[in-house]
Amino acid sequence: MSRPFRFGASLIDPAPADEWRAKCRRVEELGYDVLLVPDHLGMPAPFPALVAAAGATERPRLGTFVLNAGFWNPALLAREVATTDALTGGRLELGLGTGYVRAEHETAGLPWGSPGERVDRLRRTVEEVERSLGAREHLPRPVQRPRVPLLIGANGDRMLELAAEHADIVAFTGARPSARSATGLTPITAGELDERVARYRDLARGREEPAELNLLIQMVIVTEDREAAVRPLLERAPQLTLEQALELPLLLVGTLEEIVAQVRAQRERYGFSYLTVLEPYVEAFAPVLAELRGR
Repeated sequence: MSRPFRFGASLIDPAPADEWRAKCRRVEELGYDVLLVPDHLGMPAPFPALVAAAGATERPRLGTFVLNAGFWNPALLAREVATTDALTGGRLELGLGTGYVRAEHETAGLPWGSPGERVDRLRRTVEEVERSLGAREHLPRPVQRPRVPLLIGANGDRMLELAAEHADIVAFTGARPSARSATGLTPITAGELDERVARYRDLARGREEPAELNLLIQMVIVTEDREAAVRPLLERAPQLTLEQALELPLLLVGTLEEIVAQVRAQRERYGFSYLTVLEPYVEAFAPVLAELRGR
């Protein structure tokens, strides 16, 4: 049986206090279930931004989407998580990933490492944070028990294995780091995402409780002309055919009715019941959310 839909808004643009609070209230007014902040230089610092969001809202959950493990010492991260969970009234969801932007690590003077080393670093972070927050003597204490829900952003085999072992929520990007850009992502096709989700399900076969599956939506375009809306994407992703671009799970394009149908079909095909929308598309996606809320 499918999980009910849940929808998150990822706020990526820094703003002064009054503007930030107004943005958060608008996300709540539109009916989003989760208010999220990423972990990139040049964007808001996640934990203070989420504490401020909690003060401006009442209902949405609050999450990091996702923290770069290389930015964080596990013991200090456990303190941040526990404090933020307490200050937000137990509304925090902790999202973690390896990070994919080498330049950010270099700017921060932090080691980058090979893909394998970054996965190892994330595993250590997950395990040490879990151990710290699970200890009775740890101060401060998070509000949520048995723990703050953990989301892991995953695509590769070792990341999917880690997510199968530890994550309450598994976030699929529908993309991989671009070979042509140090900061960009290249979409993977619908067929490739089928394979990744199937691989995760195989790894998670022994779980007592299935994880919630999340997809990050990169673009929402409400239009009568789907092909015209997608063609600019082909200039940035020439490896895709027009048909493949129209089928990309991370792109929602068409009339309201077509996008609603696409979201339903993706839940049926992949199991994605939790969708995250980037800030520039929060308003455009709101009518879709209104159609699917609670379903």
